[in-house]
Amino acid sequence: MKEFFFSPEVTSTLEMLQWGFLFYFILINVVYLALNFISMFAILRYTREHGAGFRIKSFAEYQPPVSILVPAHNEERTIITTIRSLLRLGYPNFEIVVVNDGSTDKTLETVVAEFGLVEFPEAYRSRLPTKPVNRIFASPNGGRVRLVDKQNGGKADALNAGVNTARYPLFCVVDADCILQQDSLARVVQPFLEDSSMIATGGVIRVVNGCKVKDGLLSEIDLPKKVLPLVQTVEYLRAFLFGRLGWSPINALLIISGAFGVFYKERVIAAGGYKSDLVGEDMEMVVRLHKQMRKEKRPYRISFVPDPICWTEVPSDLRSLYSQRVRWQQGLAESLFGNFGLMFRRNGGAVGWLAYPFMLLFECLGPLVEVFGYAAVIILGLTGLLSTEAFFAFLFAAVGLGILLSVNAMMLEEISFHLYPRPGQQLKLLSVAILENFGYRQMTSLFRVIGLGRWLIKLGRRSKWGHVRRNAHWQEQEHEPQAPASVTSPAVR
Repeated sequence: MKEFFFSPEVTSTLEMLQWGFLFYFILINVVYLALNFISMFAILRYTREHGAGFRIKSFAEYQPPVSILVPAHNEERTIITTIRSLLRLGYPNFEIVVVNDGSTDKTLETVVAEFGLVEFPEAYRSRLPTKPVNRIFASPNGGRVRLVDKQNGGKADALNAGVNTARYPLFCVVDADCILQQDSLARVVQPFLEDSSMIATGGVIRVVNGCKVKDGLLSEIDLPKKVLPLVQTVEYLRAFLFGRLGWSPINALLIISGAFGVFYKERVIAAGGYKSDLVGEDMEMVVRLHKQMRKEKRPYRISFVPDPICWTEVPSDLRSLYSQRVRWQQGLAESLFGNFGLMFRRNGGAVGWLAYPFMLLFECLGPLVEVFGYAAVIILGLTGLLSTEAFFAFLFAAVGLGILLSVNAMMLEEISFHLYPRPGQQLKLLSVAILENFGYRQMTSLFRVIGLGRWLIKLGRRSKWGHVRRNAHWQEQEHEPQAPASVTSPAVR
């Protein structure tokens, strides 16, 4: 190997740099391990109080009515299955509000035909500003499904229209490609019954790729056959089972997935609704609620519930994965820097003094450090300035601890929920938990750096629907779908 010679000052700086990267990787993984331990205690307590013996039916007469909002843009392939899944929920009083955000496919016609909806002259109260609403459809026989047809304005704008239309005090946001289990809504609403200061809750997102869904019901749980969705299965386990559950007990949860979350409607309206000029409207809303409640000095809780499961399709091709992760990182930066006043606030609590700085330094800016860290190690290795001790220490901090976290998340899932009980499934998950640290993690870090770059140069001036190719192979048709009805002459009111 060719020897490179640098001045003593340069050599000293490079050595400090490599040990700085090593310290960063150790620090971030130590924090993750701490969250892991908090999650273990939290999940043990939750399963003891809300486990198999917990009877949702006992609380049926106390459960508040819920409006389920389903924003949809070009979702004709999955929207019917999602609505059928929602109609099978074991919940006493709820409505389903589908918001068609200017779809250019047959989303509108498909929903109208499948559920026999008709145009209904309902008064639309515009408490939150949105793009114009064309029409509202309802079932003539008093069914649970309603549909709002509006001009395209992005997901946040569609959610605001859904909030305006919602009749009930709580609303639940569900993506148009998601499947809920029958007790999911009851379990995610339960914290509102247990704590009067609760303003938002979120549940677990699992990967539906590889599973089978028949007429809105999950008929078979299995792992994805393709590599990318399989790796994301482990990634989702790690992110939800301790990445979010760890912050919940100290009221420092900053993220509720936009695919499955419940909110107290009046608090969202008081906060100004979802911001339509952002790409991360779901996280931004949660961060803003923290900031608003701290500013008003009101008692409140935002909680994560580990077992109300929402199954969703994840990207199965690199292009869709790239688009998703770039959008997520851009949304993360928008959410944090747009609510910077929450950090180190005098009455900021754990969310302002712990969670916010962690998210800013490690989740938002961390990908920059990771990518430059890997690049620096390669350069130092090629120039002969990387010692063997430093290389193995870096490998342990960057890869070894990452493997430990993934394996811990897999074991925590197996101990608590046992969704993948077969030995073959567990062996496959264990293999992926190890292999994802050699290539996949580095690739997604690079995608996230690009997302930060897009945020810096202000490419995302307006919220746009993220494009993910839907295969929908997990759907099993019980009968032939009806031909879409003709829907004409939109009357803009």
